[in-house]
Amino acid sequence: MKNIVYFDLETQKSADEVGGWDKISAMQMSVGVTYSTARGDYRIYGEREVQELITELQRADLVVGFNVLRFDYEVLHGYTPLDLTQVPTLDMLVYLAEKLQHRLSLDSIATATFGLEKTAEGLQAIRWFKEGKLHEIAEYCCYDVKLTRLVHEYGLSQKQLHYNNRFGRKLTVPVDW
Repeated sequence: MKNIVYFDLETQKSADEVGGWDKISAMQMSVGVTYSTARGDYRIYGEREVQELITELQRADLVVGFNVLRFDYEVLHGYTPLDLTQVPTLDMLVYLAEKLQHRLSLDSIATATFGLEKTAEGLQAIRWFKEGKLHEIAEYCCYDVKLTRLVHEYGLSQKQLHYNNRFGRKLTVPVDW
């Protein structure tokens, strides 16, 4: 059985706090979450377990995420000399942006496809970190991983995804992953 690992992480600091988007590796992970199809469960990693998270990603047959190449992997590059972009990865944001010539949010896809919305956003997770609310971050991150998994599995089975454009119109895009 192929081990697909769905993945997301949240950070301790914003781009503003580290001096800009070119310093993503300095943002530091607060919580990382994976769902492994081989295990059939979620794993939650704090910053102290970041090496275990990196090992899980390296061992996956495929890592699936949303903006993982430009963001999540860059955060993890602050903890490892390994080039995580070499891990077999489906970054659904990159895939869809190449296909549509514009970026979509995970929220616009989940809302149009399932009627589900994200429970928070990244800046809220940073505020929670500063307040010591790691449980809330883990819950939010798990939900994002679940949405990522649902979107990927829907695309696999239906060969298409739905999304709401910036005018609120529901559109469909074919996918072949």
